[in-house]
Amino acid sequence: MLQLTVLDWLWLPWILLSFMEGTQVKAILVNIFGGIMRCDVIAQGILDAATNLQLDIPLIVRLQGTNVKEAKALMGMSNIKILPIDNLDEAASMAVKLSDIVGKAQELNVKLDFSLGI
Repeated sequence: MLQLTVLDWLWLPWILLSFMEGTQVKAILVNIFGGIMRCDVIAQGILDAATNLQLDIPLIVRLQGTNVKEAKALMGMSNIKILPIDNLDEAASMAVKLSDIVGKAQELNVKLDFSLGI
């Protein structure tokens, strides 16, 4: 599990890159309760990191707190495939399920394209 402090968000792309190097990461779950830090700022950091890293694995994001509506709007308008889930238990369950799917696809050498049915 990777846990970040408020200041770490400035370094998110590099933190994620170093976290993912040499590992078998199959999905990323971001869980934020933004009381001090605004969720829209965090969402922009997530989008920037996902863009810079060209993520091709599922990205599940749970945001609660200050400016959460703005954060969800930013993520919704982006070209990044983010699965926003409000409930932490559901978000964790989805991350596990999608990780299993990615693992099975990798075993079969199948390329997945995650799209939201919206």
